[in-house]
Amino acid sequence: MLNLLQRRLALSEQGAKDFLKGTFFTVLLNMALMMPAVFVFLFLDDYLRPIIRLSPSDHNSFWYYVGTGFCFMAVTWVIARLQYRTTFTKIYSESATRRIALAEKLRKLPLAFFGEKNLSDLTSTIMSDNTELEQTFSHAVPQLFASIITLLLISIGLFFYNWQLSLALFWVVPAAASVLLFSKRFQRKSNQQIYDRKRDVTEMIQEGLDTVHEIKAYNNEDKYMGDLDAKLDRYEKALTRGELMTGVLVNSAQGILKLGLASVIITGAKLMATGHTDLFTYLMFIVIGSRIYEPIKEVFNNLAALYYLDIRIGRMNEMEALPVQTGSTAFKPDNYDITFDQVRFAYESGKQVMAGVSFTARQGEITALVGPSGSGKSTAAKLAARFWDVDSGQILIGGQEISRIDPETLLTHYSVVFQEVVLFNASVLENIRIGKRGASDAEVKHAAKLAQCDDFVSKMPDGYQTILGENGETLSGGERQRISIARALLKDAPIILLDEATASLDVENETRIQAGISRLIKDKTVLIIAHRMRTVANADKIVVLDNGIVAESGRPDELKSGNTMFAKMVERQMIAGHGA
Repeated sequence: MLNLLQRRLALSEQGAKDFLKGTFFTVLLNMALMMPAVFVFLFLDDYLRPIIRLSPSDHNSFWYYVGTGFCFMAVTWVIARLQYRTTFTKIYSESATRRIALAEKLRKLPLAFFGEKNLSDLTSTIMSDNTELEQTFSHAVPQLFASIITLLLISIGLFFYNWQLSLALFWVVPAAASVLLFSKRFQRKSNQQIYDRKRDVTEMIQEGLDTVHEIKAYNNEDKYMGDLDAKLDRYEKALTRGELMTGVLVNSAQGILKLGLASVIITGAKLMATGHTDLFTYLMFIVIGSRIYEPIKEVFNNLAALYYLDIRIGRMNEMEALPVQTGSTAFKPDNYDITFDQVRFAYESGKQVMAGVSFTARQGEITALVGPSGSGKSTAAKLAARFWDVDSGQILIGGQEISRIDPETLLTHYSVVFQEVVLFNASVLENIRIGKRGASDAEVKHAAKLAQCDDFVSKMPDGYQTILGENGETLSGGERQRISIARALLKDAPIILLDEATASLDVENETRIQAGISRLIKDKTVLIIAHRMRTVANADKIVVLDNGIVAESGRPDELKSGNTMFAKMVERQMIAGHGA
């Protein structure tokens, strides 16, 4: 039962247990809310039945019914408290657990997943979908199951009491339910369309925020707004159609339910006329009929909500089923040589980026990867850090295959500086401290000085305590890059990956930072990717990549002296004025 609930409703094990408790107490609450009808039944049985049968008897006192009423209220209040705690409170805890579990899942996924997904898609799953699940599970799903159980219990009892009137009371339930059940496929199709249209709108808005500079620079505001308006219109139409369909179906089902009370009145009158029932039983069924359909109406409302919820539950289950990167947390290599052995890799089928790459970057040396754009340089660096897993071949660190090492354990041995720098809306100090949590302020500032950050940080209003804004919006590209280099210097890991680390710097700052980097790379494995040949001039080994293979490799002076790709690249940059 627990496993079924976990799969069907995307719940944790504890969430499934809490769901069963919530359903149980909701059933009790539904039964408790029927107590007014029971109260009326007791009163009529006490006062009316003796009159009908012309056999007067002693009645219970006024205070008896006052006391009974207060007992009913007290029981209802206790059950309502327990029901609230096991549905609303527990569901909010389950929602928090689900978000954390989803974040943990995303943390263990390979970067290939994030390359395939739009940011708004993930944001919507984490926030919007979880909010919808939270809302529906706290207000609808336990009530749906509880209402069905309550209805079955009451109907069984009533059928034993008087099957003719019970049949008249309940025949409308399967008739009304069939309207919703037979429309399930159409409702799911409509709900899926609403979901997709909403996702289109959020992706369009995200795209606009990400590319606002390009939109303005090329005067594309009108086109962008026109496309956004068109997607909003499609979403609005899909939502209107879906709401209208759901409203018509639910109200049609509830309209059929209203025929039940009319059936009871007609059937009861006929049974009384033929002497098959008495007035008391007849009145009792009329009273019950005025209350019994309320939980059934809730079932119909919640059933429609569950159809809509199916899409989000499916999305959660899809995320849960994604394969994660795993491996051993015990990683103590003999050395930090990086070896690529016949590595093949493609971001997508049919577009091979690496087609059998083999080379070794040795500890204590600087290995530079060069080559034309699209040759696989940055890909090699990301594969070396296991941001992706290779399609075939293997990558070894100190003789150990990295695909068998837990990615987070592996990355503790890397300092990485990529061309695209990500900064947080925090102080300069905290942005650099990301490189080594727990580092003292003195250590952070020392790393910042080596990365030549001190000159521009000292001009900020609050120095190292200055808040940088979202993604370092207040900094230039070169300043952002220097903070990234400071992080790497602070971490001081045995493997250094520098992907266009100085691309955003001018010649003067690049030269100054090289001095800091030279301290960083001492006795370590260094893999540098650069387009400017000056950046790799002091490398111990050059690996030239072209069309996904190693075209040539060797020391810089060896490759410069021959008729090699590297020599031609150096020559072209010298002519272009970039220098060697």
